[in-house]
Amino acid sequence: MGKYRAPKVYKFGKGSRKCQRCGTRDAVIQAYGLYLCRQCFREIAPALGFKKYS
Repeated sequence: MGKYRAPKVYKFGKGSRKCQRCGTRDAVIQAYGLYLCRQCFREIAPALGFKKYS
C-alpha cells in the first residue's frame, strides 16, 4: 500500500477529456470526434483535410 492515493477519475468537465495525440487536458477540440488539443490540431489539420481561410 502506497503513501499516496490514485488520481481521481473524472466523468464530466475538462478533466474527463484528453488529447488523443499528446495527452494534455486543456483546449481539447471534440468536434467531429477529433479529441485533439488545439496545438496538435494545427499541426495535423492539413493532413485531415481542413483548410485555413484568411
